[in-house]
Amino acid sequence: MTMPGEQTWLRPSPGLWRMRRAELVTLTLVLGASFGLVFLAALGPLAGGISLAVVLVLGAGFSWFVRRRYRAWRYQERHEDLIVARGVMVQRLSVVPYGRMQFVEVTAGPVERLFHLSTVKLHTAAAASDARIPGLEPAEAARLRDRLTELGESMAAGM
Repeated sequence: MTMPGEQTWLRPSPGLWRMRRAELVTLTLVLGASFGLVFLAALGPLAGGISLAVVLVLGAGFSWFVRRRYRAWRYQERHEDLIVARGVMVQRLSVVPYGRMQFVEVTAGPVERLFHLSTVKLHTAAAASDARIPGLEPAEAARLRDRLTELGESMAAGM
């Protein structure tokens, strides 16, 4: 529940979870087949089946962590800054003042484009304070880029 005047946290698109899940399934199947075939050739069918089962169980267990990692991403636009939070085991909170932003870019690699996603990257003078928000739909990424650029220019002009 939010208090009056308090903004809510925004999250990446559910498409980010679909993309991460597809990456994990693909990696698990490739590793499972590879290890299964290697152990099948070296030690026989029982070893090949066991190695395949172990890789599949590890992939299923790792999906829990990947899901938690996806759900940990969030961002909030405030009056004078943007907050980006992420992390499962080590939680990170980045506060980027609009006046410190040098430029904002939207990127989309081949896998992101396949899932119709983009990443917004915020660049500041301090390299350690650069932040990114992955898994945004292209329209939301463009809106956020334009808004942050506008706020950054107006805050920088007021300094």
